[in-house]
Amino acid sequence: MTPARIALLRGINVGGHAKIAMADLKALASDLGLSQPQTLLQSGNLVVRSSEAPEALEPRLEAATVERFGLAVTYFLRDTGQWTDVIAANPFPDEAKADPSHLLVYFLRTTPDAAAVAALQAAIRGPEIVRAHGRHAYITYPDGIGRSRLTNPMIEAKLGPATGRNWNTILKLAALAGV
Repeated sequence: MTPARIALLRGINVGGHAKIAMADLKALASDLGLSQPQTLLQSGNLVVRSSEAPEALEPRLEAATVERFGLAVTYFLRDTGQWTDVIAANPFPDEAKADPSHLLVYFLRTTPDAAAVAALQAAIRGPEIVRAHGRHAYITYPDGIGRSRLTNPMIEAKLGPATGRNWNTILKLAALAGV
């Protein structure tokens, strides 16, 4: 069986901006020769089957999204082994069980250095906690995400391009991909 690839799109269908219907996203994936496309929610979660490496698929999907939809969207792809590692490396297992919607994993393009992670931790003005592992930052938002000052722009200023998914979504995508 062809291996699964999990694609996360950054910044689509948020606040009525950068809209892409999930049916259109699945059609785009099919047109690119990716098999069995499935989407989850309306926030840019796509699972496809492909032997192509995630790093090779990212720019191909980004270029096709600009061509088809006129939107410059950043994709973050992981294979099932990498997704398994994301789950296994979670430094907040208690929060994952007790409050999974307030535990987010931010997917990054590159591994941040310790100084960048320390700078982000130093910038936090609330109860949030950040831990990094490889190309992922795990953040707890015990008082909720909506009121937090630890925003995606702040995270990206310190760690580079990123997109976050809560723990519930992480597990649902794992199930879709057969992890």
